[in-house]
Amino acid sequence: MFEDLLEFAVDYARRLGAEYAEARFQRDLTESVILKNGFPEVSARSVSRGIGVRVLVKGSLGFSSTSNLTRESIRKIVRAAVSIAKASSKLGGKISMSEEKSSRARVEVKPRIRFDAVDVDAKIDFLKEIDGCAVETCGRLGVKLPSRLFELNRWDTEKHLITSDGTDVYHKIPRVMAEYLITAHSPQHGTIQRFEELGESRGWEAIEAWKLPERLEHEAEAISKVLLEGVEPPKDIVDVVVGSEIVGLACHESAGHPGEADRVLGREAAQGGESYIEPKLLGTRIGSEVVTVVDDPTLKNSFGYYLYDDEGVEARERKLIENGVLKELLHNRETAAIFQVKSNGSARADSYDAEPIIRMANTYMKPGDYSLEELIEDVKDGVYIKSYQEWNIDDRRWNQRYVGVEAYRIRNGEICEPVRNPVLELTTKGFYSSIDAVGKDLKFSAGYCGKGDPLQSIPVWFGGPSVRIRGIRLGVRR
Repeated sequence: MFEDLLEFAVDYARRLGAEYAEARFQRDLTESVILKNGFPEVSARSVSRGIGVRVLVKGSLGFSSTSNLTRESIRKIVRAAVSIAKASSKLGGKISMSEEKSSRARVEVKPRIRFDAVDVDAKIDFLKEIDGCAVETCGRLGVKLPSRLFELNRWDTEKHLITSDGTDVYHKIPRVMAEYLITAHSPQHGTIQRFEELGESRGWEAIEAWKLPERLEHEAEAISKVLLEGVEPPKDIVDVVVGSEIVGLACHESAGHPGEADRVLGREAAQGGESYIEPKLLGTRIGSEVVTVVDDPTLKNSFGYYLYDDEGVEARERKLIENGVLKELLHNRETAAIFQVKSNGSARADSYDAEPIIRMANTYMKPGDYSLEELIEDVKDGVYIKSYQEWNIDDRRWNQRYVGVEAYRIRNGEICEPVRNPVLELTTKGFYSSIDAVGKDLKFSAGYCGKGDPLQSIPVWFGGPSVRIRGIRLGVRR
């Protein structure tokens, strides 16, 4: 749409002395419909669009952007980016970009049902149906839902990137998301919360496929029974079957974030923390043989889907942990040059006025061969923690803690009574090393991952199958 301005920006930057230049047009359309405690809260829509320019001059990077899409505005931001890079070069240090194959591609995801093909009243009615299912189910069991929040979101992104080394890549990707947070209460037993986020790179058809009314019936029934009947977790050392939701979050937080090369280099320390991974640890063991964790932007319909990153590098599966061994970091072209490897296409920006930085896309544990029933039937004494309501992890991504919400006692391979507030707390190595069996029930959750300063929030999937871990002492949240 603005190809001539992108080409002009790159050519002008080169004439001003840039060794490398990229120009990216980006348009983002977001929409939210929210129902709170049975009443419509927000129905909002926003659009942003503009062009960002990044240049490499004298070994330093400069970036500038504008929403005024005219030739004169493009001249101004190119001059500003070049000026910033020249000023930065006086501070010392020299940045280089890895040599990469140029890309020319057009990527477009076409929804079967556009989000805006369903009117706002129909969306609100749909949310009210979901809300009613949850309230009715809890009420039937004698539990109240005093606080309920349901949300439907849309984020359509269009990007066009042109670089001085021949890349010309266009993406057009629609995304939808559903979120809910419900709080159940019983005067005799207190409160319990459940939240979940689902998202895909599709249209309204994804929301239909999630079967949210049925999902909320199950969630409401499960947390009500935990609230009313849940017992404390066992105090002895037991085996634990961990559901895919927790496994996916653990992969995102304790394999994905510490595997970001800029974090390994210490560049995220002030904003997002550090990493337990040092370059010399690559190739060393952190988990059992059955553990493989990857990040893959190319998964069809995924929330973090893309085929080329915001530096024009073709995306691929990145193996962060392979058969228990730390294998690969997430790189952009700058960190790839430092580590003397090729970029693996991990540079992303959340808007036209943000620089591309190293980000995850879809981080998950590879599935194994066990059914959930097979994981459980080999546990003599243990707990099955299906989902979580709270989590924490330290700045180096080493000590992590998950508080279960839907959980059950396991005795002699059978699911028994609900367990309330079990706490799984262990180190990253302790978690991955204790896994002795991996299920085949691969599932994904969606989220917006925050990173950088100023903060950038990008869509991601985190997922995995259920896994079995041996010899764990659970805690309890009081």
